[in-house]
Amino acid sequence: MSTNFNKYFEVNKETWNKKVAIHSKSEFYNVEEFKKGKTSLNSYEIEELGDVERKTLLHLQCHFGQDTLSWSRMGATCTGIDISDKGIKEAKKLNSELGLNATFIESNLYDVPQKVKGVFDIVFTSYGVIGWLPDLNTWGKIIAEKLKKGGVFYMIEFHPIVWMFDFLQTPPKLAYPYLNKEVIYEEYKGTYTNSDASIISKEYGWNHGLGEVVSALTNAGLQIEFLHEFEKSPYNSFPDMEMTDDGLFILKENQRMFPLLYSIRATKK
Repeated sequence: MSTNFNKYFEVNKETWNKKVAIHSKSEFYNVEEFKKGKTSLNSYEIEELGDVERKTLLHLQCHFGQDTLSWSRMGATCTGIDISDKGIKEAKKLNSELGLNATFIESNLYDVPQKVKGVFDIVFTSYGVIGWLPDLNTWGKIIAEKLKKGGVFYMIEFHPIVWMFDFLQTPPKLAYPYLNKEVIYEEYKGTYTNSDASIISKEYGWNHGLGEVVSALTNAGLQIEFLHEFEKSPYNSFPDMEMTDDGLFILKENQRMFPLLYSIRATKK
């Protein structure tokens, strides 16, 4: 991994450290209900990953650990990693309060081979993760390296078409090419849980098309079981979305031109 990216990672880490204090108290993450037993996982990942009981699970880019701990509650032995030291501190605190046995490690994604020991039955990552990564080929190799033979990689992520929009404009404007190789810098007040929060979010990101994601995994030797695309999202990302009977969000009928999410399940043969 080129050291040229370190300056971007440092800025992103600082922003995520600021976000942890806001997110952990936000209605979006609803920590109090979570502590009472409510899962933070959505129906897509629960159904598509399936039974995790007695499995070892590595959660990449886990923020402050709610999803990691939700998998722990379902019987997995979990390890969560994140670039934010404040996020990992909060995750360890939650783990302790809930009497769970997850392990949390502060680590840049690209440092996982050095910082995380062993191999796992499952590697998991979800919602707003790969946009922080400049190099997906190395990401794919790390996933393959951390999986046992026969192990499963599962990801669910916002569709790359969604990232073509500039959400700092109202309504969101199509602003970035699908095959965007250059780094994208955004600076804005607040965060996705609290738009009125006093922090200034400074973020460097990279857009990755579906072909790039799939190729990074297959180049690393993983076999794709499925690639699914969804028009409903658990998150109210666009203005004027409609809530469906199952509690998900969908674009208004006259705007329903593209999927909002995709998921991939792959195995290490």
